[in-house]
Amino acid sequence: MTQQRTTPTVLVVENSAGSGPGRLLDFLADAGVRTQVVRVHAGEPLPAAAEVEGIVLLGGGLLPDQDHDHPFLPAERALTREAIDHGVPLLGICLGMQLLAQVTEGVVTAKSGETERGSTAIRLLPAAAEDPLFGSLGSRLQMVQNHQDSVTTAPPSAVVLADSDSCTVQAFRIGESAWGVQFHPEVGAERLLRWDESAMSPAGLNREQMYAEALAHEGANQRQSRALIGAFAARVREHAEHGGSR
Repeated sequence: MTQQRTTPTVLVVENSAGSGPGRLLDFLADAGVRTQVVRVHAGEPLPAAAEVEGIVLLGGGLLPDQDHDHPFLPAERALTREAIDHGVPLLGICLGMQLLAQVTEGVVTAKSGETERGSTAIRLLPAAAEDPLFGSLGSRLQMVQNHQDSVTTAPPSAVVLADSDSCTVQAFRIGESAWGVQFHPEVGAERLLRWDESAMSPAGLNREQMYAEALAHEGANQRQSRALIGAFAARVREHAEHGGSR
């Protein structure tokens, strides 16, 4: 009797109420995987890495070792380590990338001077051409950013895949199954309209201008983001087809 295949599940970890999954859930559904959102900021417990076929760690306005204020972080770091050890495909976004970097001995710097806000051009490095997620994306991406902390030294085992004019490490891979990106493929131009304009003005930022710039790149941004998440979903399906880590 042929065993019936089940749809693989991607765990989506939400670290902050203001940093939700956005269009990521639709992208993953369209790519043939289902999602399980866990809001750790609201006290929801994390499953073990072996209970899912893929993991996405979202962003948030905190540092990856800010345990006193965010007591869920040790469990999230442990989940990240477990995913790496068991080959569960993992994608860390912004804070998620910084968590991945810290777990693998990279350096994360608060208020690093690499601040980026709004639509930003990303350069793909030569190593990206052979990468399962980035290989089909060409040489440049246009992505929304919103960070003041960053990975200032990539982990020793990392393959750095992208940079930008302001930020040295925009994307990297650990092994064959874990990726970190500083930018936000889950965010389209419309989310900029929800950013706090009063907090942006002292820094000389104009929300409407930033929105207009992001909107001008929305078509390419959505295609590139969908392709990136689709490639990650393909790794998840491949992992599931080979029995996962169970």
